[in-house]
Amino acid sequence: MRYTRLGSTGLQVSALSLGCMSFGDPTRGNHDWTLGDDDSRTIIRKALDAGINFLDTANTYSDGSSEEIVGRALRDLGIHRDDVVLATKVYNRMRPGPNGGGLSRKAIFTEVDNSLRRLQVDHVDLYQIHRWDYETPIEETLEALHDVVKAGKARYIGASSMHAWQFSKALYLADLHGWTRFVSMQNHYNLLHREEEREMLPLCADQGIGVIPWSPLARGRLTRQWDTATARSETDEFGKTLYGEDDRVITERVIELAGRRGVAPAQVALAWVLRNPVVTAPIIGVSRPEQLDDLVAGVDLVLDDEEAAYLEAPYVPHAPVGFK
Repeated sequence: MRYTRLGSTGLQVSALSLGCMSFGDPTRGNHDWTLGDDDSRTIIRKALDAGINFLDTANTYSDGSSEEIVGRALRDLGIHRDDVVLATKVYNRMRPGPNGGGLSRKAIFTEVDNSLRRLQVDHVDLYQIHRWDYETPIEETLEALHDVVKAGKARYIGASSMHAWQFSKALYLADLHGWTRFVSMQNHYNLLHREEEREMLPLCADQGIGVIPWSPLARGRLTRQWDTATARSETDEFGKTLYGEDDRVITERVIELAGRRGVAPAQVALAWVLRNPVVTAPIIGVSRPEQLDDLVAGVDLVLDDEEAAYLEAPYVPHAPVGFK
């Protein structure tokens, strides 16, 4: 595994981040395909053994149980807190009624404490806003996040999918007021969805922001034949909105190129994302331990310009998806 710095910070992270959305109590939330403690712990242990030190979860994953499972796994495995870079998120609704979600000062202060309790730690390394809150002034959100950092509950702050103008505004206001600045952007980027290349990725490159894309394998679409279904794809209603029939040809080319190179399609799809110099660490989702072997190998796979162009050629522009 190789390591790199997250954007312009001094924080060193592995070139892959283990996404923890697949870990959780299947009876909580709306993901009945998630893995319980034992299966999750096996994957986390294998990821750590492979050199992955960057774990990404969220308060909303399986109604908080993803954070609980990650916390128990790190405790039971005897992992020293300083040996992992732990990231979580805030925004989505966690309980009914007023102030049960969003990015108000009240919501952020409540949810960071809840996340720390579930994770069994006194701080997270990266605290991210999961989406833009249209009902809360961004100044209120930024000052609250600044205070979370100053209280020692988070080391850095990051953001996830939003419009580039919104992210630019947040960076400007943080600089203007002397508040803690976002250091990372977790956005939707893969061979099937490249709209972030228009504005967000150039903005991140200019501002020294680390990019940690979600769904670099397009919810697994780039790892299997197009018509092959999985337990997750059958029930993942959000995932069904992300890709369409026009994307099939790219998946076919990924599989074809993988066959020519004698590697797994996941390695090709991941290697393409990592070709972009602004990308720091794609967030990989794993449901079986053996999947990690191909993904870790993908870090060292190098595609030449001709191969990359072949994969990119059929791309059809998409409307931005994954955020409002």
